[in-house]
Formats: sequence, C-alpha cells, structure tokens
Amino acid sequence: MRTRKSARAGQYLALLAYLVFLAFPFLWLISTAFKPPRELGSLHPTWIPKDPTLANFRQAFDEQPLLEAASNSLTAAVGAAVISVLIATPMAYVMARHRTRLARAATGWVVVSQAFPFVLVIIPLFLVLKNLRLINSVPGLIMVYVVWALPFALWMLVGYVRAVPTELEEAAAVDGAGRLRTLVSITAPLLAPGIVATALFAFISAWNEFFFALVLLKTPEKQTLPVVLTHFIGAEGVADLGPLAAAAFLATLPSLVVFAVIQKRITGGMLAGAVKS
Repeated sequence: MRTRKSARAGQYLALLAYLVFLAFPFLWLISTAFKPPRELGSLHPTWIPKDPTLANFRQAFDEQPLLEAASNSLTAAVGAAVISVLIATPMAYVMARHRTRLARAATGWVVVSQAFPFVLVIIPLFLVLKNLRLINSVPGLIMVYVVWALPFALWMLVGYVRAVPTELEEAAAVDGAGRLRTLVSITAPLLAPGIVATALFAFISAWNEFFFALVLLKTPEKQTLPVVLTHFIGAEGVADLGPLAAAAFLATLPSLVVFAVIQKRITGGMLAGAVKS
C-alpha cells in the first residue's frame, strides 16, 4: 500500500514538474510584456512587474502592422484548416475501409513524408507557385500549408475512421444509403472529435509557421504575424524586448482561445452509445 502511494505521489510530482516546465516560458513572456524598460534591464528580475505598464503594447502596435499581419495569419490558418479537413476526410475514409496494398503503401508514405525537412521541399514548392503566379500571396501560402498539413491530418483521421463501428454503415446500406450518403450522414457526425482535432492541428501549425511565410511573402502588407515579430530584432541582433514580448503574447492568444473553446469536443466521447449491445 505504501509503495502504491509513493508511486502515485511520484507521478503527481513528475506531472507537476512537467506542467511548470511547460508554463514557465509563457508566464515569463507575460511578465516581460508588462515590465517597463528599467525593469527589463534589471540585474535582479522579478516574476511580477513592480510597475506594470501597457507602453510595450502601444509601442508594438506603433512600430509594426500587427493587426494586418494577424489578419493574414488568420486567413491562412483558417483556409488551411478547412481545406485540409475537406480533403482528408473522404481520403481517410477510403484508406480505412479499403485496406488494400495501395492503401497500406499510401499510409506508409504519409508517415515517411513527415520526416522531410522544410528546406527539402521549399524549392519545388517555390517553382510550382511561381508557375501559378501565386508567389507573394496568401492563397499561395494556404496551398503550401495544406500540402504540409495534409499527410498528418490524413494519418490522424484514418485512426478515427477505423474507430467508427462498421455495423452503422452496414445498417445504412441495408436502408438503401449509398457510400456518399453514408459518409455525410452517418460517419462524418461520429468523426466530429477527429475532424475538430485535425482542424485544430492544421490551424495551429499554419498560425505558428515561419519558414514558408518568410520565403514566399515579400511585401510587408502580406506578411504573417510570425514574420512580423522578427522585425522587433535589430540588424545587430539586439531585440526590443518589451514590444517583442507584448507582440508575442498577443500572437499566442488565438491558439489558446481556439483550443479552450473546442477542447471539450476533442475530449468528448461522441461515439459513446452509438452501438448498443
């Protein structure tokens, strides 16, 4: 009994340490965003600002077009999430329900493709977008994000589709429903947690992405938020720490809000009770 209690206490301590490790950068970012310049340069920094100020936020908005950049990031992230889900859902259904050699090979390729570095694919993507005249455009960036997010989104949804009982589809077929009707009316509603999780993954990946946006977007009015954040670092590598922290804090809020709003749908067991014995 004592051994079990000690093991459980150790697990809780490890979990607490992990949470502190994850929360430390974000909490320090918030603290830095509200500190005045004299506290930012202090040799003895404190967690809680002694004289909190909003000057860093005002300076950040005055120096860089944060709202315009946030609008570009939001457009790219939402577009990538929606298109990825629309493409991946029927593909995942086919791969999960028809376990042929081709489907297994496609699944293996999906997993292997995630190991490719960004540098390896940026030149082919750049040439394709150049021929389509989509360089330096948000639609072109959305295409790149869809290409990059689609393999992992497909891999995620295949697992969710396989968890849907085939008895439901067989019952729909007996009632005369075709494959498309079954997918739209029966399978898709039960896949809601997986679809939401996949869309969240695609959204956050696109919202935080930096490399593709840096290479493909040239004009300032079309740059995304992660690229604009680099403008707070001077030519000599010296960061304007206060405004940078304020802008970075604002940049993290949409991802947190989106996750907080839909996390119940991700964890909810929408398949519970779908099939009764």
